[in-house]
Amino acid sequence: MAITLNNGFKMPIIGLGVWRMEGKEIRDLITNSIKLGYCHFDCAADYKNEAEVGEALAEAFKTGLVKREDLFITTKLWNSDHGHVVEACRDSLKKLQLDYLDLYLVHFPVATKHTGVGATGSAMDEDGVLDIDTTISLETTWHAMEDLVSLGLARSIGISNYDIFLTRDCLAYSKVKPAVNQIETHPYFQRDSLVKFCQKHGICVTAHTPLGGAVANTEWFGTVSVLDDPVLKGLAEKYKKTVAQIALRWGIQRNTVVIPKSSKVERLKENFEVFDFELSKEDMDLLKELDRNYRTNQPAKFWGINLYA
Repeated sequence: MAITLNNGFKMPIIGLGVWRMEGKEIRDLITNSIKLGYCHFDCAADYKNEAEVGEALAEAFKTGLVKREDLFITTKLWNSDHGHVVEACRDSLKKLQLDYLDLYLVHFPVATKHTGVGATGSAMDEDGVLDIDTTISLETTWHAMEDLVSLGLARSIGISNYDIFLTRDCLAYSKVKPAVNQIETHPYFQRDSLVKFCQKHGICVTAHTPLGGAVANTEWFGTVSVLDDPVLKGLAEKYKKTVAQIALRWGIQRNTVVIPKSSKVERLKENFEVFDFELSKEDMDLLKELDRNYRTNQPAKFWGINLYA
């Protein structure tokens, strides 16, 4: 199942996020997920594992497990490389051992002090606050992103963590429209206005934290997990599915792409088994009531500044 982007390319509606995946486990993870039917992988320069992902993909191509044209690979421009877009994209491609990306995203709508192409540093000022570069506009960054399409380095380009105002601006100054806006959205953080605005203007929404970050975000940010919600648990019993499957199916029925993360084979399999049932309108309405406007991914913890304020 796929969503057709505004440029005609198709994006699989479920993918695998590789954030916080390390070393050897990456190879097994990608091999196992391809065998289960995954063909969409969500990477980022900042995840610092593109080289390991590249090795795993090269092995999968070499052994005939899958063909390059059958995969959809996303990666992202880090904040410190806004003034070096083409170089950063080439660096990611080299690490991933690919000739082109299916999708390249601006990871966050903020340029920070350059720390070297692909170094993905988050330089701090003397006060321990993220050193934001005020000389590079998002419009400048976007026009450099558009060059990637002309150069054949990326088939589609998009944005990530953009609100309605920034998305509207991008639509206004872009020659190549953003194909995707990847944002945090889940039953506790539904962001209905932003999702509908993007979809109205032909921008596909990808949910980068479709399960509310679960245990990982609880450990990192001390946030509450969506998976513990009694309403979701009740629906899981009703449909004879897991709570995660209910949350993912909810995202899919909103016409958003979902990219859950898991390193466990049984969870990978489980997360992919969401196409054999459908939530009723009544249950979709019930889940709508769970919205708390609750963000679980909190980079301010590391940056000393709340960019969402």
